[in-house]
Amino acid sequence: MLCAGGALSIAQLTADADITRQAVTKHLQVLADAGLVRDIRQGRERLWEFEPSRLDEARRSLDTIAQQWDQALARLKSALEK
Repeated sequence: MLCAGGALSIAQLTADADITRQAVTKHLQVLADAGLVRDIRQGRERLWEFEPSRLDEARRSLDTIAQQWDQALARLKSALEK
């Protein structure tokens, strides 16, 4: 929903969801800590917005971690086959 554009409130994000607002808020906070979303205060309401500029950096980090796991698993396989 957030990647479609525009800032959304927790109420809007949870309107058709099967999880609680509290759970969505916790997920958004993790994404905010990673820089992938940000919250905007608008009166008493917090609106959440996607930060697409950080997505490429996150993808590069995940690719690096995936390569490290692949290498570690290859070494483990090699050691087990010996």
